[in-house]
Amino acid sequence: MADIKIGAYVCKGCGLGERLNTAQLITVAQREGKAQVVREHEFLCSGAGVSMIRQDIEKEGVNHVVIAACSRRAKTEAFGFDNVAISRANLREGVIWVQPDTEEAKEVTQEMAADYVRMGCAEVTKMQAPQTNPSHGNNKRILIVGGGISGMTSAIEAAKAGYEVLLVEKTGALGGWVAKLHKRIPSHEPYADPMETGVPGLGRQIEADKRIKVYLNSTVSRTSGAPGQFSVDISKESGGTSTENIGSIIMASGFELYDVNKLPELGGGKSPDVVDQAGLEKLARAANGAPIKRPSDGKEIKSVVFVQCAGQRDPSGKHLAYCSGHCCNTSIKQAMYFKDSNPNVDTMVIYTDLRTPGNGEDFYRSAQRKGVTFIKGTVSEVVPGAELQVKFKDLILNDDAVAKADLVVLATGMVANSGVDIDAAEGAPNIQGQGAGSEAKTVSILNLTYRQGKDLPLLKHGFNDSHFICFPYETRRTGIYSCGPVRRPMDAQQAIEDATGAALKAIQAAENAALGRAAHPRSGDLSFPTFRREGCTQCKRCTVECPFGAIDEDEQRYPQFNESRCRRCGTCMGACPVRVISFENYSVDTVGYQLKSVDMPDQFSEKPRILVLACENDAYPALDMAAMNKIQYSAFARVIPVRCLGSVNTIWINDALTSGYDGVVLMGCQKGENYQCHFVKGSEIAQTRMSKIDDTLKGMSLEVERVRTCEVAITDIQRAPKIINEMAETIQKIGLSPMKF
Repeated sequence: MADIKIGAYVCKGCGLGERLNTAQLITVAQREGKAQVVREHEFLCSGAGVSMIRQDIEKEGVNHVVIAACSRRAKTEAFGFDNVAISRANLREGVIWVQPDTEEAKEVTQEMAADYVRMGCAEVTKMQAPQTNPSHGNNKRILIVGGGISGMTSAIEAAKAGYEVLLVEKTGALGGWVAKLHKRIPSHEPYADPMETGVPGLGRQIEADKRIKVYLNSTVSRTSGAPGQFSVDISKESGGTSTENIGSIIMASGFELYDVNKLPELGGGKSPDVVDQAGLEKLARAANGAPIKRPSDGKEIKSVVFVQCAGQRDPSGKHLAYCSGHCCNTSIKQAMYFKDSNPNVDTMVIYTDLRTPGNGEDFYRSAQRKGVTFIKGTVSEVVPGAELQVKFKDLILNDDAVAKADLVVLATGMVANSGVDIDAAEGAPNIQGQGAGSEAKTVSILNLTYRQGKDLPLLKHGFNDSHFICFPYETRRTGIYSCGPVRRPMDAQQAIEDATGAALKAIQAAENAALGRAAHPRSGDLSFPTFRREGCTQCKRCTVECPFGAIDEDEQRYPQFNESRCRRCGTCMGACPVRVISFENYSVDTVGYQLKSVDMPDQFSEKPRILVLACENDAYPALDMAAMNKIQYSAFARVIPVRCLGSVNTIWINDALTSGYDGVVLMGCQKGENYQCHFVKGSEIAQTRMSKIDDTLKGMSLEVERVRTCEVAITDIQRAPKIINEMAETIQKIGLSPMKF
């Protein structure tokens, strides 16, 4: 390891020179921060300022740089120096923009700035410039599992971008459910009539593209490796297995329809003239534009009733709890099948809430003009017979009614074909994946060799987990993306758009892997976790808590890090009780030395110190934006950004309290079902860890109010500063810490 030579650079731009004594900050960096090269500049981010730093790197041998200027989220390109460890001391958003420009505040504002310079120097001292993962893979081929419209679209889009594609389909033909449709919901103006499926055209594109290799009647029987170096066994129905090496994976395995036989009260399984929407598509394809015939006797249908939300949006837990999104538009489309072939067919759609995503009300209005009747009501029973009777409650007239029909169509829902629920008890039926009440076992889609399970984790109702708010295609398995109805309920047009997005993410993952870089959200990070083997106690906390399945165990049961799967969140580092896990540019020491470097006033100064550990993805940006809006918070706070709240090691809390901090605030993302944590489980894991801090505080004879954990969204620009101010008020009430020296 080369000797550390620190260069500290203080900016005077953006009002820093007017508000702060920069000469004093230079002295702090030199004397306390041990920086060998110290300089100030009028505008550090200017061409001249950046050139000054580069010259010191090239000619003076500076290899550790402290930028005392704006937030680390600003000017990232200007201050992006290769092969150099960089720390950012936030003097603009973190100091002068959150403190009043008054004579009374001048002293504490300068103290804040001096502390941030100390913290920047302390952090960079314990950093090394990341040198990337030496064992990263270079394969950029993309595997797509599922040959429906989602998979076909992903394949075409990836091939257009110049990438080789392997498309695996378990049946003998491409197209999936959309290939079985008579026509599709319209995807463009004027949204007046059903449109052609477009599947034959997609098939011709795939057949003509030499970059796309198709496996039909095939499944994935094994998936191992990591982004850039996945190894996949593809087994054919006829026997035989091919092993392919690939860079990233898209799971587009689609859905199955909820079993209509589970709805006997609605005639499901009791009459051939009660069908689901797929059953009607089969009848419409057979008719091919002619009048549709009744299954029971082949007679032309004169009246049809569509029952919406059949086995869906069910609060009882007996059926599906969710809305499948496409069903209302699908019933409108199917009602038009009848009206377009014979305007005299009596078509009725009974709904509770009519939802038409993607086309406003245009398609619905078009159906009304064609004579389709829409009734707001709830169906209680369908009585089989030569003429079906549909009993329902008319919600407009508040009256019981009966509709007679030759055919009843039940709008049943989508059930994600997501594979094995790895969080379910071993041997238990995959209720989520097959629909409530199912006793069927689920077949794995990817057959991953990960210790965490064969398939992707599920979020809710059997759909693949994805960060649906910020980056919907990401899963908890790096380099593997899901799209289409396996991710959430959607119609064909939404699936096409979803597939395009997933293709772009798969390309990005393969390219990042080839460069040894992390995937989103720390895309570009070259660091990866290492550990001191001699200090490891084999407690397995890192392997269990890693949200992304990036840690296995070797033959001696020590953690085995798969760097290419790692998202660099640091959750393993936070989990380690003996603190042997670290990254080159982020470790227990980089944060620990920062908080210890703060100048700690004595108990008589009446100047408390509050440590704020803020998630870099939501909380820290919220504080930055609060600063941009000149929203002030306590001058006694010292904010340290962390990669994820899951990376917070409890030793930091202990060190802060024993060092004399009067309060500690942890700001992480929202956890739970509607999580916003960029690393999925980090915030939840941190909350569990921090729940045990109360005992530590009581053991130190400290009030439990001195440590607070909060969920902060990136939009909480008013609330984030308020939380800090509330802690300052709490300390004022309970007094300064007795741990001060």
